[in-house]
Amino acid sequence: MRAVVSPQAVGLGVSSLILLTGLFSKPPAGLSIAGQRAIMVFLVALVLWLTRPVPYIVSSILSVTLLYALGVVESFAVATTGYASSLIFFLLALLLLGNAIADVDLDRQVAQQLLRAETTPQRTLQSIAGSILGLALVMPSAMARAVTFIPIVEQIASEFNYADGSDFEQAAFLILGHVNPIASMALMTGGGMALVTSEIINSTVRSISWVDWALLMVPPTVLLYVLATVAAIIFTTIGEARQQNHEAAKTTDSQSEGGGIAAETTQSLSREQWIVAAVTGGAVVSWIIGSFIGIPTVLPAVVAVTVLALPRIEVITATDAADVSWGIIFLIGAMLSILDAMQTTGAIQYIVDLLTVLVPFGVLAQWQIIGVLLAIAVGVRVLFSTGSAAIVVALPIVLEFGGEFGINQLYLALAVLLVVGSTTLLPFNTTAVLVSMDHGPLSHRNVATFGTVMMVLSVIVAAGTWLIYWPLVT
Repeated sequence: MRAVVSPQAVGLGVSSLILLTGLFSKPPAGLSIAGQRAIMVFLVALVLWLTRPVPYIVSSILSVTLLYALGVVESFAVATTGYASSLIFFLLALLLLGNAIADVDLDRQVAQQLLRAETTPQRTLQSIAGSILGLALVMPSAMARAVTFIPIVEQIASEFNYADGSDFEQAAFLILGHVNPIASMALMTGGGMALVTSEIINSTVRSISWVDWALLMVPPTVLLYVLATVAAIIFTTIGEARQQNHEAAKTTDSQSEGGGIAAETTQSLSREQWIVAAVTGGAVVSWIIGSFIGIPTVLPAVVAVTVLALPRIEVITATDAADVSWGIIFLIGAMLSILDAMQTTGAIQYIVDLLTVLVPFGVLAQWQIIGVLLAIAVGVRVLFSTGSAAIVVALPIVLEFGGEFGINQLYLALAVLLVVGSTTLLPFNTTAVLVSMDHGPLSHRNVATFGTVMMVLSVIVAAGTWLIYWPLVT
């Protein structure tokens, strides 16, 4: 009987091969030794993160150490710059805030409201998706929304008596991870990708106001969000059988005392729930105001966590801090460090230049050029852990090509945002997907396959909006 090689063993073998190849081969023309080794560390980290032969914390520490040990950066402090990013502390604060919501059962109260008029898993998913879309108008962080709704989804799945990994959970976590970030593109102040895109448009194309942005982006964003939600439900094949299981679960629950979450009457909030709700609401209001007057996004989250940890409140304790998903935080910090090293050594520019040199733009029709430019933007997107970072690198180059070939640069910039903001092929491409995958039943294959579906939907919506809607409002 032949022994089966585990994915973890394959990952160790492939990462070791990449490391040896990068160390003992000459870099191609136009790429420095440091740039080659930066790409090598990125590939090693990518393989280790995908196959997980060691915990995320270990592979992340190894990756930043390799940046220093191999001479890619000049000091260990530079190798770990990703951990000094405000994103790391923002993520940590949001995870703690999400845990606080769950600790005081505020998530159960919200779930109660979501299920009061819902009788099927499909309608419940629609209610969750609608709530996230509405919350996006006041909470400019897909990560914050995902962390807020993860315990709610888990509670609802429990009340439906679904086993771990059910179709309902898969659909819900696809919505939280893949679909949820789309909502951030509707408003200029909706998130990092929208802000970065608007700044590039203002500096290279034309001035665009908050109202202009809403007029241009709200309709296509909502359309794409709705299509993606429907796709998530279809993708996980929630159908008649699941409804029958749900009805059976409802019957069982109705026979027990108290019923389920949908059967309970709405209870008044406890003191701790009021405190958490007020503090969370204050953070949301601060995010709204801060988006106009320049308050750093991380500040309201850190203040909220601090208030909830104060004496006589103590909703957040040392135990909560220990229970945070530290592996994800270390992974994101390492990814930011690697990408910074790739930018500093010219590795990112080399990759982008290589992609642009290989494409014969001169013989292509305009729609084909647009398709190629969007493909280049998606290719760059795969290299980054945040959509805003990918847009910073890709959008100026794409707009330069667009201007040279007479393509409407405003439409092109917005189309790039729609496609890049909707494409997540690897878990670390979007923090909301990464956290949803960590908490939910999603596999790497689920993430990549549904990410491809999302990319196709975004291209269709962008093309239709480009041809029909944007010409009407500009």
